[in-house]
Amino acid sequence: MRSLSEFRSGKPGSYPDQSVYAEYACAEFGLSFQDIDGGSGLLFRVASKTMSVHFGAGRCSWYPQNNATAATLASDKYFTNRILEDAGVATLGGEYFFLHERRRSHRALGHEREHAFEYLRKLGGTAFAKPLLGSRGDFAQVIGEGLLAGYLDQVSQYYDSILIQPIATGNEYRIFLLDDEVVYSARKYSPFVSGDGARSIGELLIAHNEALRARGLSLVSASPDASLGIVLPKGERWEIPGRMNLSAGGTMVLEAPPSEAALVLARQAVRVLGLRVAAVDMFTDIGGDPDAMRVIELNSNPSIRLLEESGRSDLILKIWRHTFLAMGLL
Repeated sequence: MRSLSEFRSGKPGSYPDQSVYAEYACAEFGLSFQDIDGGSGLLFRVASKTMSVHFGAGRCSWYPQNNATAATLASDKYFTNRILEDAGVATLGGEYFFLHERRRSHRALGHEREHAFEYLRKLGGTAFAKPLLGSRGDFAQVIGEGLLAGYLDQVSQYYDSILIQPIATGNEYRIFLLDDEVVYSARKYSPFVSGDGARSIGELLIAHNEALRARGLSLVSASPDASLGIVLPKGERWEIPGRMNLSAGGTMVLEAPPSEAALVLARQAVRVLGLRVAAVDMFTDIGGDPDAMRVIELNSNPSIRLLEESGRSDLILKIWRHTFLAMGLL
């Protein structure tokens, strides 16, 4: 059988990862793979001798074994938190706020733009904010009272609403589950710029932001007191605080969480939402307490690029086999 790298070779840089993995899995399991969008990988058909299933990139779900209601609820960070908290699963909580006047008559009171400022003051003037329906770490960042107005103006160009949460610090993990089985867990680390002995931190951040812009993500804004003029020695790292998503330059390393309790919490969260495939992002060791854990969010359409980068094509096949079986293709 051809290796995963052989399936990757020759594909354009814009070709979706999951389309590569689907074609690779089809070859392994004796299914046919047909790109039906001129080789873009954005739309394809997987077929057995008796049936076929279509898949699409972008906002389309790669995991049709998740029912539409569960997947849609999981995509709303506030809904997810409310459902989990109602079931006794600890989350970071928070409140949601709308950024536009349209459809205001359909909404409950207390969630408009002006109320975001009141809530931020209630949290002590500093909090973590992100789009309610965002992904890939877009516009996920720490905000203060002086930055909130500008933040809302920026986010409102792309999203209708945000979630504001208390700031929590701890070790961040992603736990990927198929039904009740933990397929892998990974530790998340902050993105960073690496010194070259010539450019300042500020100049390195400009280059980092250009890469984010090319991927359609919001830019990094360093705190005003950051020493942006410092020139780092070659190879020295400067961590960028905030989001840890791979797409935003963060790193993930396959690593077991510090306790079995984290896996129990992940399983409980997925069961409550009714998802068959999900990645649970959580903080452990919050505030230095080894027993303090909270769910950050659930992802019902998670990327698995980490497995390719870690040489675990066997787990990629395991995940796609679960999908093919659930859809009756195997």
